[in-house]
Amino acid sequence: MQTDDKLVMMANQIAAFFAAQGEARAVPAIADHIQKFWDPVMRSKFLSVAADAKLHPFVRNALPLIR
Repeated sequence: MQTDDKLVMMANQIAAFFAAQGEARAVPAIADHIQKFWDPVMRSKFLSVAADAKLHPFVRNALPLIR
């Protein structure tokens, strides 16, 4: 599995974890988790491949919140 695929998989797993909270709470929680626990290189790489990736809808909605 390529690094890009792993990052997408990890982001989708985070979304699955927070999904039970509903979209309004899950989306900012996903962005917050990625901001806090992913290093800048991981975040940058993820954001560079996110447009073409098969992402959970909550992850897609969290993208603008991720720096």
